[in-house]
Order: sequence, then structure tokens, then C-alpha cells
Amino acid sequence: MDEDRAESTVPSCVSLKSDWSKDGEINFRSSEEIERGEHILSNWDQSAPPGESSCSQSGSRSGDAEMKPKQRSDLQEVIEGHKMSLKRRCEHVTEGTHEAGSGTLLNKIYTELYITEGQSEEVDTQHEVRQLERTSKKNIQDTPIKCQDIFKVLSEQQRHIRVVLTNGVAGVGKTFSVQKFSLDWAEGLENQDISLVLPLSCRELNLIRDEQHSLLSLLHVFHPTLQKIRAEDLTVWKLLFIFDGLDESRFSLGFNNHQLISDVTQVSSVGVLLVNLIQGNLLPSALIWITSRPAAAYQIPPSCVDRITEVRGFTDSQKEEYFRRRFSDEDLSKRIISHIKASRSLHIMCLIPVFCWITAIVLEDMMTRDQRGELPKTLTDLYSHFLMVQMKRKKQKYGGKQRPEELTKADKELLLKLGRLAFEQLEKGNIMFYSEDLKRCGLDVSEVSVYSGVCTEIFRERV
Repeated sequence: MDEDRAESTVPSCVSLKSDWSKDGEINFRSSEEIERGEHILSNWDQSAPPGESSCSQSGSRSGDAEMKPKQRSDLQEVIEGHKMSLKRRCEHVTEGTHEAGSGTLLNKIYTELYITEGQSEEVDTQHEVRQLERTSKKNIQDTPIKCQDIFKVLSEQQRHIRVVLTNGVAGVGKTFSVQKFSLDWAEGLENQDISLVLPLSCRELNLIRDEQHSLLSLLHVFHPTLQKIRAEDLTVWKLLFIFDGLDESRFSLGFNNHQLISDVTQVSSVGVLLVNLIQGNLLPSALIWITSRPAAAYQIPPSCVDRITEVRGFTDSQKEEYFRRRFSDEDLSKRIISHIKASRSLHIMCLIPVFCWITAIVLEDMMTRDQRGELPKTLTDLYSHFLMVQMKRKKQKYGGKQRPEELTKADKELLLKLGRLAFEQLEKGNIMFYSEDLKRCGLDVSEVSVYSGVCTEIFRERV
């Protein structure tokens, strides 16, 4: 479920390092979980993929066998510390006026998504309702796959799965799938053969696109709990790198002409490091998971990908489950589900989880107060009501003399500037906005940041 694309791990309007490094002291887990870490370390060589050269497997076994007890203990603590940090970052999702880290528990509202192996043969360019209407009709040849199984060999014909590319339209649940996968691993529930799960948002990587880093220093920047790991540790462990939101990246991927990197301490640009990881020049045994909108997925050569999956959104039964999980008031959830079923456009659009979130916000607001007039039945009506709800929340949070539902002259001017921003960036093909983009449209960065829900994830400000 992808309520808000960027809600995956970090709040908006923060420095690059502040949220990642605020975890404070690490309280390590129980002895049973520490033993699980020992199992991961001692059995990493056994998880080497079929067909991998005996040389690389031998190297892994040698490195692990020669590890001193003190080193082994330190590495176990690093793994458990990373799990604790990742759990704190992934266990909550924030919405609207919630403060970072104080939102809803992901496991409380997470609804399983319909994910298939392979992808649609064509990219639709027609009206979104027509496009989603066709998408909502499942093909009997589709092969469903669970998110936690994307690296598992599911048939005898498949070879080892090292690089997975997951496609999906905006808001369909790609980032929430990453968040759920990471949380399940951190809680010891799934994929415990993996030593470290390392989510790296392309949106965050954009902030250092003009800098030079080694892979090791990159991990230190985005995962401070891994400061103690050494270069040789990365060659011993079974790692999973997750690059979420390739479509949001502003760094180039040159697969045909790039610097060859094979050492985790070798310095280069983010794009070059990513290309070498995907091609297997750098940490050839590491697993790679990339998520992207379909239009940007072409950047990865098919020859580099072992499995393609597509997040298709919610089935009809999953739509209803989402609203039942979201609202503890059973009567309210039934009323909302009934209204959505009565509107063909809304029912089709609720295939997309983020649209379910918008619908839930609007209908909850209108059904729990003295609302005059009929409930929205068209997309335009729904979006208009959503905008008004978010403006009202902003006024409730930050105060104001006028009634929450009234728009001031300043509100109207801001909305016009935001409309200009969206239009100009869409014309350029950009789906991510940064502070410099806002300034060009006459928007004050500090003012826009208070419009929580409207501009929650419009930019990241690096301090």
C-alpha cells in the first residue's frame, strides 16, 4: 500500500542525516536473536547461488572461518543494531499532520497487494480510468508472487535470482512493499538468510548526485549504524541493496560507457556505483532490488535483470480489506465501501492504494461531520475535497483567525503557484520537486513546508 510515495522511511523537510542518525543508543535484542545473527554469519557461504564460481564461494568461507570471536561478536551487534534502526524507520507510516515517527503502525493498516511476475506488454497512455479499468481485469495467465518471495526460485526452470526489477504506476504500492519487506526482515519474520537489507531511496541519493563516494562510505552516510563494518565484511555477508524509486533519480546510468568499479572502497559517482552493482562488477553475490514506474524502467538493460515483477494494486476484495483495516468504526467502513461501489470511477481508481488513502480521508471527513450536499462521485470532486481537507488540517495545526473551511487570499495565491509548479514540471517530465523548483515559481520553501498533506513530500531540504 502506497499512501504517499515518500513515506517509506524518512519524514519531509529534514536534513540528509538527521533522521538516519537520531536513533541514539542501540539496545540489542534477546540472546535468541543474537544466535540468529550467528546463524546468518556462519551459514552465509552455504547460501551461495547455484552456478556461482567455486572461487567466490571459497573466498567467502575462508573469510568467515578466519574471523576471530571478537570480530564475530562485533558483527553480530552491527547486524542487530541495523535491524533495530530499520525497524524504527519502517514500523510507522505518517499521514497529514502527524509528526515523523508518530503515525500509524504499518502492520496495522498494511493490506497485501496483488503482485505478478512479468509485466504488462504495453504502457497505457489513455485516460487513467480507462487504463486502470483494463488493468483491474486480471489475466488468467498472470503469475502471482508474494513480495517476500521475489528472490526465491519458484520453479526448476529458473536460475538464481540476483537482480529484481519491480514496476508499477504511481501510488500503486512499490515503496510500501519495500517498507513491509524491510520491516519483516528487521523483525525476524522473513528472508533471514539475508545478512543485511539496505534500502536506499533514489530520492535521497539525488542529494549527493554531484558528490564522489565509495560504496562503503555511501552505506555509512545513509545507514550510520553500519559505521563499524569493514570493506572485507561486505564481501562475506549476504547483502540486499534496495534502490527504491528509480523514476525519481536525477543521476544518469550509463551501462555502455562507465568506469569499472570492483572494490567497495573505490570512489566514484552514485550512478556509476549503481551500474557496477547491477552488472555484478561490484559485490557480484549481492542481491539487488530496483523499483520504478514503467516509463523509467527502460534504463536497466533486460540482460541485467533476472526477474521482473509488477505491482498491480488492490483486487476488489483487497480494496474492501483496506477500508476495514483503516477504520475501527465498522459502520463507517461499510458506508465508505458502499459509496465507492456505487461510483464506477471511484471503484476503478481504488485499484491504486494511494487513491484509497485519498478517498478514505475525504469520505471520513464528510461522513463524520454535518456535511451538506452529496458525496463526491467524480475524480475532480474528490481531489477538490481532498485539497480542502488538507488546507483545513493545516489551519487547525498552525492556527488562524478565519474558519478552517474558508480560503484566504494567501491560500488561493499559494494554490495557483503550486498549480504552476505541477504544470511546468510535468511538461518537463519531472515527477520530483526540489527547493530550487519551488523558488522559480515564487514559492517560499519555509512557508510551503507547513502545508502538511498538500506539500508533505514536495522536497527534501539539505541542512
